[in-house]
Amino acid sequence: MINAKSRYDTLSSERAQYLNIAEESSRLTIPYLIHQDEHTQGMRSLKTPWQSVGAKGVVTLSAKLMLSLLPPQTSFFKLQVDEGKLGDYGPEVKSELDLAFAKIERTILEQIAASDDRVVVHQAMKHLVVAGNALIFMGKKNLKLFPLSRYVLDRDGNGNVIEIVTKERISKKLIQELVPDLEDKNTTDYGEDKVENCDVYTHVKVYGNKVTWHQEVYDKIIPKSQGKSPLSVTPWLPLRFNTVDGEAYGRGRVEEFIGDIKSLEALSQALVEGSAAAAKVVFTVSPSSSTKPQTLASAGNGAIIQGRPDDIGVIQVGKGADFQTAAQMIQQLEKRLSDAFLILSVRQSERTTAEEVRMTQMELEQQLGGLFSLLTVEFLVPYLDRKLNVLQRNGTIPHIPKEYVKPTIVAGINALGRGQDRESLGMFLQTIAQTIGPEAIMQFINPDEVIKRLAAASGIDVLNLVKSMQELQGEQQQQMQQQMMMQEQQNAPAMAAVQQKQQQAEMQAQVQMETAQQ
Repeated sequence: MINAKSRYDTLSSERAQYLNIAEESSRLTIPYLIHQDEHTQGMRSLKTPWQSVGAKGVVTLSAKLMLSLLPPQTSFFKLQVDEGKLGDYGPEVKSELDLAFAKIERTILEQIAASDDRVVVHQAMKHLVVAGNALIFMGKKNLKLFPLSRYVLDRDGNGNVIEIVTKERISKKLIQELVPDLEDKNTTDYGEDKVENCDVYTHVKVYGNKVTWHQEVYDKIIPKSQGKSPLSVTPWLPLRFNTVDGEAYGRGRVEEFIGDIKSLEALSQALVEGSAAAAKVVFTVSPSSSTKPQTLASAGNGAIIQGRPDDIGVIQVGKGADFQTAAQMIQQLEKRLSDAFLILSVRQSERTTAEEVRMTQMELEQQLGGLFSLLTVEFLVPYLDRKLNVLQRNGTIPHIPKEYVKPTIVAGINALGRGQDRESLGMFLQTIAQTIGPEAIMQFINPDEVIKRLAAASGIDVLNLVKSMQELQGEQQQQMQQQMMMQEQQNAPAMAAVQQKQQQAEMQAQVQMETAQQ
């Protein structure tokens, strides 16, 4: 049986080139994210970059990705019943099901908000932007992130993961009770230092539709560390930023623009060091001058000393034009990198409108449509499936039959599509109002359908929010009845007077008839 350590060492050779690129990308942006110095204890000495544009771009892009995938205010998924399974049931049943699904969605969102999922996902997005790879383990209570330097994997020809091996440095005291003969092991045989730490390997394998895993320390399986799950609800989520055919690992956003970042790093270093040299003030005194350097150095501000001004000079760098060229190139590089990492930079003008800012932001976000598609497939779908499975097993939410209910992702690329639908619908109504007239909208456009489409494009559930046509008709009938009652009440005195006159006339007629008969 091949142990996990040997498989990790074997697969590490394929990972080496990706890890080297990831480490270089991290060194130019956020140095603490990726590093290969695994045996260093305590705080590591990391070199600070000469520029912060890369770090700002990584933080901005990762935050936008996290907020797009797991929005805090709205749900990133929707539970929908298969209408073909409803049969002859009316819309009332569908409304009741939608209400029940809305409660389940709120319960899941509350569970996510109460956990540290968004914190771990944000860190994972940073690793994806910089290194292009990240591994998330979804435990029953929280998430765990493995950087590229802590795991290796293997994929088949279709890009499906068939094997994962992770490596963790854990204190021996934590697993002393599980492995009694741990103290007898010679740590130098495993390339470890003589500290109270050891490497624990987790070996994950995929067999058909099942995933199994176990943990090993010093080539021995740790008791009670075995686990298994169906492939559809696997807790192991290997993520990639960009995929390349035939490669087991992904490519990061920083790698795509590594040339501009390197150029910006070199120019920033040259400009900073050159500016520091230019800012240094050094006086020179002629050797034949009667003014002594000590006298000049000790003279205070506004002091009067004896000497000739021609004998005293100031050293100047004289590289202002060269510095200006470097500064202009730095501005161009910063502009390109800001666009690449979705850092919003609008035109600086007094006439810059909010619409221009919104259109600029939307244009930037649409550049990552393909990335949203990949993260939807590799992260959101398995994340939601695993979340539903765990919450159903612990009884937090009721059992959901898969043959009747289908979860649908409404975040990521779908959110961009809804935004485009909203823009198109708004432009359509605006064009009608400008060309035919505002009255044409009420004449030709169904307002009920417009409201539904706008709500769908904004990701808003219209159930019990927007009045249905039946409710509007009922309210109109009720208003008509109220108006009729009010009119009857207003006409009541006049009707009473008419009735009184009629009664008086009848009484007079009756009296006259009686008099005539007598």
